Amino acid sequence: QVQLVESGGGLVQPGGSLRLSCAASGSIFSCNDMGWYRQPPGKQRELVAVINSGGRTKYADSVKGRFTIGRDNAKSTVSLQMNSLKLEDTAVYYCHAELWASGRIGYNDYWGQGTQVTVSS
Repeated sequence: QVQLVESGGGLVQPGGSLRLSCAASGSIFSCNDMGWYRQPPGKQRELVAVINSGGRTKYADSVKGRFTIGRDNAKSTVSLQMNSLKLEDTAVYYCHAELWASGRIGYNDYWGQGTQVTVSS
């Protein structure tokens, strides 16, 4: 069974850094886009950053220049380096991937369980 497992959340002061990681496990035939979304308290889930299999990236305007997304295609992992964190970055961060699981037809959306990132002084 394919699943995404996240790690790396926590509590950090404004201006600090955190690195999130996400690994896809199970029998995977192919992996398309991978990315990170977040859901701040009382708000809807929003895109943070996405990277395709060729390494092309897209960022939310609010995180450009501060966050960097990366992936390892061989290991089906995606990471998010977050620098210069702000109070408004506080949210539950979710890993997302478009995966083609072995034995299935086509790509499907998979989500991680979410990891809490809290920026507070």
